[in-house]
Amino acid sequence: MPKIKIKILEERCKGCGLCIEFCPRKVLSFSGKRNLQGYRVVAFNDFERCNACGICFLMCPEVVFVCEEE
Repeated sequence: MPKIKIKILEERCKGCGLCIEFCPRKVLSFSGKRNLQGYRVVAFNDFERCNACGICFLMCPEVVFVCEEE
């Protein structure tokens, strides 16, 4: 069975923080980076603890999160 990896498309992020708020494992936080629109972007603070549950996909209004098979 292929392993799923979540990728963050930083340029789509508008810094709303919904993904951070609703992540059950609290593996997301704002990074120190800003995208070209000037928004603080989300990043993994503990990628190893992410179980790819998909809540970030459901909560994000900007489709920042994409799934990739490893």
